[in-house]
Amino acid sequence: MEKLLLLGDEAIAQGALDAGISGVYAYPGTPSTEITEYIQSSKQSKENTVRSLWSANEKTAMETAIGMSYAGKRAMVCMKHVGLNVAADPFINASITGANGGLVVVSADDPSMHSSQNEQDSRFYGKFAQIPVMEPSNQQEAYDMTRYAFELSEKMGVPVLMRVTTRLAHSRSIVSRTDKPLQQNSLRLPSSPKQYILLPVNARKQYNGLLQKQDIFEQDAADSGYNVFIDGDDKSLGIIACGLAYNYLIENFPDFKIPYPVLKISQYPIPADMVKKLVDEVEEVLVMEEGYPLVEELLRGLLNEGKKIRGRMDGSLPRAGELNPKLVAKSLGMEVHNGFDLPGVLVGRPPLLCDGCPHTDSFLALNEVMKKYSRGRVFSDIGCYTLSALPPLESIDTCVDMGASITMAIGAADAGLVPSIAVIGDSTFTHSGMTGLLDAVNNHSPITVFILDNSTTAMTGGQHSSALNRLDDIVKGVGVDPEHIHVIKPLRRLHEENMKIIKKEVEYEGVSVVIARRECVQTLARRMKLKALEKKKAKQTAS
Repeated sequence: MEKLLLLGDEAIAQGALDAGISGVYAYPGTPSTEITEYIQSSKQSKENTVRSLWSANEKTAMETAIGMSYAGKRAMVCMKHVGLNVAADPFINASITGANGGLVVVSADDPSMHSSQNEQDSRFYGKFAQIPVMEPSNQQEAYDMTRYAFELSEKMGVPVLMRVTTRLAHSRSIVSRTDKPLQQNSLRLPSSPKQYILLPVNARKQYNGLLQKQDIFEQDAADSGYNVFIDGDDKSLGIIACGLAYNYLIENFPDFKIPYPVLKISQYPIPADMVKKLVDEVEEVLVMEEGYPLVEELLRGLLNEGKKIRGRMDGSLPRAGELNPKLVAKSLGMEVHNGFDLPGVLVGRPPLLCDGCPHTDSFLALNEVMKKYSRGRVFSDIGCYTLSALPPLESIDTCVDMGASITMAIGAADAGLVPSIAVIGDSTFTHSGMTGLLDAVNNHSPITVFILDNSTTAMTGGQHSSALNRLDDIVKGVGVDPEHIHVIKPLRRLHEENMKIIKKEVEYEGVSVVIARRECVQTLARRMKLKALEKKKAKQTAS
């Protein structure tokens, strides 16, 4: 078998390609972005004409994947954990429609919030939707499980959720690839013409069908080989290690021989019989899981038969943040070596906007205009520009979720905080800001929306922006008065001119939009480099 050195994200992508997917749909979000990027750049993907598009947001990505599954083909949809909130409506309902072609939803969680607003645990979404959940413990499992997840989806007729976390997504390991990749499915409509019509009369029937599958899901989790009971001689402790936590556990034992009984969990719902076997044999149980204490809560609520249950809830492991081998070792009472303290001369540097970033000039102009007003009036959003909360700019006052800048500004203006300013990026605007702007137009809200248009989805690496070359038309189409739509170029030499336009619209008692348009310096540099290479290649060919 071919061996590849892959990120966890890339292992999932290759697993999906070898499972015969016909499409992947996603909105970029760390730590999930590399899955779709790998598929987009894959020769195998191009040869098989796999659809691999960036969607406007996670909800549209999820719905498009459901449409491909409806047509009988295998589809994958990828997002980060907070993106699953955006996709929740179609995601939950997809458990009721079921899947025709295999449908796998990948949610990449971010414990410790390296680049996220929270560290929510997507396993709860899988439990809520009552569908199988896969949680690989290493890159090889990520590859194997992805192929298995498509098989399981079609066998059970439901979507399958694949949950990974940052360390697995962004670390590399050798992966053995199958030498027998599957072909894509043929076009095939659902056998029941009413399967995807969720009128109550149909939905009730299909929901009952989903409930009847729960025991089958649990039995499959027991039989698949991804949940494993590993016996140990020392019965004073039993360990339940979920997903990547199992890797952290075995890293503390050079020979991988753990003296305690271990139940490795990588597929949900958890087989109750396997858990009961462990609990019955040991004096106390330690639960290791990345994210929230989902399994620990189940044990404490259902199977705590006088046995001590340890984990994140009792402080044996930290309640928040990522796990790591040292934290696991400490929970086992093992000696932990912390290494050397960093010298005092090494001072941490907060993240900054890139040198030459257009957002800097945009915020310098906005800051000067807002000097005459009290603080707390600039509502921001998710993007590179969120860094303007930090010195030296300190321009924004909020950052809650994608699209919230505009709607929060509306609410603040309704409360009497006038003027209120919304700052949002071009990609975030088409993700979830357009409906907020429509609300502002319908409500005649006295707000100014500052759209920072750098022509890309910059924060996640420069992916295509759905707003490219159509932002002005969208704003007009939503109903903003054309007299109060302005496009400025954020450059230091145009500072005074830009400031006058911003000042005029901030003082206007209605909805106004200022589009600050200048290409991201990073994508510009890459584009110019590519242009130079193409020019050089053409010159060499001509000679």
